[in-house]
Parts: sequence; structure tokens; C-alpha cells
Amino acid sequence: MKPPFVLLTLVPLLATLPASAEFTWTDTGGKHLELTFQNRPVARYLYEAIDESSPERRDETYKPFCHIYRPDKRGEFLTKGPGGKFTHHRGIYYGFSKISYTDRDGKQWNSVDTWHCRKAYQVHRRFSAQEAGEKSAHFTSVIDWVGNDGLVFATEERMMRFSYPVKDLVIDFESTLTPTVPSLRLDGDPQHAGFHFRAHNDIHDVSPNATYYIRPGSGIGQPGIAINWTPKTDNDQTRDLPWKGMCFLLDNKFFTVAYLDHPGNPKPARASERQYGRFGTYFATDLIPEKPLSVRYRLVIRQGEMTVEEITKLSEDFQG
Repeated sequence: MKPPFVLLTLVPLLATLPASAEFTWTDTGGKHLELTFQNRPVARYLYEAIDESSPERRDETYKPFCHIYRPDKRGEFLTKGPGGKFTHHRGIYYGFSKISYTDRDGKQWNSVDTWHCRKAYQVHRRFSAQEAGEKSAHFTSVIDWVGNDGLVFATEERMMRFSYPVKDLVIDFESTLTPTVPSLRLDGDPQHAGFHFRAHNDIHDVSPNATYYIRPGSGIGQPGIAINWTPKTDNDQTRDLPWKGMCFLLDNKFFTVAYLDHPGNPKPARASERQYGRFGTYFATDLIPEKPLSVRYRLVIRQGEMTVEEITKLSEDFQG
């Protein structure tokens, strides 16, 4: 048996060791930025520069996006990446399918698409901020939006902040997009523009009819039924909603994502829903370099279901 004085000297030494931060970033250079909380994976921001060596590699790398890990299965994603149904849908992402602008030579460009990225694309240039602490973690990614001619027409600063205030994962998304051309218009349609969340591809393949939406006013919707904005359905259930919830079934477990739209974002904000687990909103707006576009959204993700009252309170806290 070790003499007692050994234990007596170890105790004060252990007591003086600093407590480690609960959130931690790990950067795999040129590939992705990984976030862990208490040594469990939380999110992965994929920012690999576009690789046009093959159609497959281009498809994998034409825009940055954020994966979210499942809270119930270590190392498995809750969100969808490249491939699967609609390869351009990727976790948490932002873009517009109908962009037009006049470049500095006076040439007019139309049908510039940073949603499907068939010609145009988004490319991460650098991180301007990256911090992790006990209560939250965030990064800011500087992203160039590149047109059909291979030239930059706008630069975005995209900030994402992660926290666990109670039991739910809270993700704040803030973006400022500044044109590098004299004038710029962002446009699209509800299914192909704006800020969106796409759940795992298995929702499409296995359980789309279990997905249901929670909306202000009408409450919990019927499983398998989506409501989308169109010119004919332009009403308070498809436009300018302060919040919306999507509940989906994955491996016989329900997960809910609350989507909170800040009142300072451009309006009208037209809503998109799909049973396979993608939802979001889009808007149309005009920009000039002196007046960049800034938007704010918040996602709250829970393993389990949410009530109307819970999401309403989340929205009120976000807007307050």
C-alpha cells in the first residue's frame, strides 16, 4: 500500500488544474471545422475549396454548409450532405437561385445560381473569428460568391454560434453579404432560395409521411402534409411567419427543429416546406456595396417533440 502522504500531495495538485472549456473546435485544414461539446461531436462546418477536377468533386465542394450531429448516436449526422435526393440540399445552407447583377464593365448577368451551383459557386476564403468557451462557440467564415464567369460578385461574412442553454442545441446564423459589383438582386422561389435546413436523407427514403409542421395560428399540422407559398396561397400561413417547427422521424425517434425568423430580415419572407425534411424561407431584395444585406436566423434542435407554446416562447426570446 502507498503511504498516506502520497494521496495528501496529489489532492491539492489536482485541485489546481484548470477546468477545460466545454466547447472545442478542431480544424482539419482546408476540409472542415469540427465542434465538440463535452467531447461529443455537435457540428461540422465543411468549407473545402471548390475542386473542379471531376463532376463528382465539384458537386462535393461547390458551397460551404454546416452538418449537425445526432444527439442520440455518436458520430452520425442528423442532416444531409452531398448526394441523395437533391444533392444541392446540405444541412444548414444559404443561397439564391435567381441572382442578377451589372458588373463593373457594365455587362448584365442573369440566372446566376448559388443554390444549385451549376456554374456559379460559393468558396470559403478564411476564418475571421473562431472561439470556444464553456457556454458557447462561434466562427465567422468569409465566403466569396462567384459568378458564371468565375469572378467574384459578392463577399459574405457568415457567423454561426452554438450553445446549449438548457437541453436543446441553439444555432444562431448571421450573414452580411456585400456586393463587389455596382448593383445586385437576389431572388428565387420558396424551394430554391434563402436560408434552409435539410434533415437526413433517410427521411426522404423511409419516413416522409411522418413529418409534420408546427405553425403560428394553425398549430400542429397533419403528418405528411406540407404548405408552401405560391402567388395563389399568399396568406398568413405561408408568408412572414415569425417561426415554424418541423418534426421528423429518424430511426423511430422524433426530432424537432424550430426555425426562427428575425423581424429585421427582408420581407415578405415566403415559406417552403417539404415532407422529406427540408424547410426555410426566401425573400427578394436589391443590394449595392454601400448597403449590404444582413440577416439573422436561429434554429433550435431537440431530440423529441415541441409544443406551440414552447416555440412561441423561443421566438419571443429571439426577437426580444
